[in-house]
Amino acid sequence: MSKIYLNNEYINIANVNIYCEYKLNNKPPLLLLHGFVSSTYTFNKLIPLLSEHFSIIAIDLPGFGKSEKSKSFVYSFESYASLVVECMKHFEINKVSIVGHSMGGQIALYIAKSNPELIDTLILLCSSGYRARAKKILIYCSYLPLFTYIAKKWIQQKDIQKTLETVFYNKSHIHEELIKEFSRPLQEKAFYCSLVRLLRHREGDLHSFDLRKIHIPTLLLWGENDRVVPVHVGEKLKDDLPNAKLVTYKETGHLITEERVKEVFKEITAYLKT
Repeated sequence: MSKIYLNNEYINIANVNIYCEYKLNNKPPLLLLHGFVSSTYTFNKLIPLLSEHFSIIAIDLPGFGKSEKSKSFVYSFESYASLVVECMKHFEINKVSIVGHSMGGQIALYIAKSNPELIDTLILLCSSGYRARAKKILIYCSYLPLFTYIAKKWIQQKDIQKTLETVFYNKSHIHEELIKEFSRPLQEKAFYCSLVRLLRHREGDLHSFDLRKIHIPTLLLWGENDRVVPVHVGEKLKDDLPNAKLVTYKETGHLITEERVKEVFKEITAYLKT
């Protein structure tokens, strides 16, 4: 398959410079949301396949990837959800299907809760779910002068390859470019400030009683060997979301867009055409 070239630009939303990649081609729009400590690179193998059938918009969420590591943005799911809605307005899109991986899936659910009229379909890939807010003592400690410095040292001492091994079942999928992309933000001082603000501001994931009110058609795709968000989370989401379908893959970890890209593509296109 020939390489697909997307437009890319920075747009200012909520006083934050947001990096986005897009291809608008008068086809049904898909909006792609990456997960925690990730970026649009999450979808680098999936976008060329999807862009043959859909308009594509992928953004780096504030604090991640190439987007601004703002010191004023409130890093809550509600703020992220509102920002995504504003991105839709920027691109003059009235309704969209959202593909959310990991934390991006939880943000998609927050949008579905607050603005269901804007979403056609949810595609949740190993979505985070049922996580509580950080403990109060940790939130309080985050205001201590040295907390960000300590967090930076703790993260930087971790081996990036060993960290990536936790998101894969098949370790052979880990390659130099992947390591480089996931290492990039670790060199930015402001990145650690963003992580601390996310710790402070992030609400808990939506409760079951909220999820049961979301009637949007939802496709859940999961790796059965996911060690980050175990498959039982997907099974519970399937039970709580009134209009959900769960598909799982054997011998597959958390980064399903790398390990099962062709299968994920086929499931998404088949589901959106039904």
